[in-house]
Amino acid sequence: MDTVTTIAAVREHVRAWRRQGLRVAFVPTMGNLHAGHVSLIEAARQHGERFVASIFVNPMQFGPNEDFAHYPRTPLQDAGMLAAAGCNLMFSPEASEIYPHGAERATRVEVPGLSRILEGEFRPGHFEGVSTVVTQLFHIVDPDVAVFGLKDFQQLTVIRRMVADLCMPVEIIGAPTVRDADGLAMSSRNQYLTTAERALAPTIHATLLIAAQRLAAGDAEIASIERAGVQALEAAGFRPDYFAVRDAATLSPPLPGVRELVVLTAARLGKARLIDNVQVTRP
Repeated sequence: MDTVTTIAAVREHVRAWRRQGLRVAFVPTMGNLHAGHVSLIEAARQHGERFVASIFVNPMQFGPNEDFAHYPRTPLQDAGMLAAAGCNLMFSPEASEIYPHGAERATRVEVPGLSRILEGEFRPGHFEGVSTVVTQLFHIVDPDVAVFGLKDFQQLTVIRRMVADLCMPVEIIGAPTVRDADGLAMSSRNQYLTTAERALAPTIHATLLIAAQRLAAGDAEIASIERAGVQALEAAGFRPDYFAVRDAATLSPPLPGVRELVVLTAARLGKARLIDNVQVTRP
């Protein structure tokens, strides 16, 4: 695996692969990698012949009171995990390479509507930062396919819409959420949990599954399902931001005829803010 820090170096590698007629797959990350990220590389291997991963903690997607300064950074460990997973090129730029005039003055990309609900309501500007940096990375790497985790379901939905609206020639793949044995979705922010909080954290997934079971059984009382989810998380000691049942395609409140749904939640536990979702087909 080669490691580069400049846009010019990435483009040089990709141009060489293009001359050989090779298909390029891309996995953007913020580093501090775990098995969930490795699964994205493994998914990319099914869709390309050369693999690029970026390691970039994007300042634009963090709010003023969020954990940008303290977000865990483990570059040596990340490089080892990517190399072992079969990555060909690791792109690890400084913020000045991506935002030469500073993130505050950079041109921005926004997907209205989708970016301002759910996560967007509680993290204003977050998805504007995500869509901006992903647009830049797509122009830098020029991949045929890019892989994102389904754990960040709203992020994946925003990126799919952005790619369609901007006519980007990139195939977007959603890779399944990787979970620990007790059901907790793997996340870099899990390390913020104390031992007692880590034992409690799988309640999020269990609560989502209960909601999904009600929907799969034909329960149409969406407001009741959402209310029960919030109450269950609060009773367990969480501080939920939202617990919502949405149309899986649009993230709108589901109309009666819509069968493909997703149940999404974000909840705080101690210093950690955890997100998760479960997809479900109702009868």
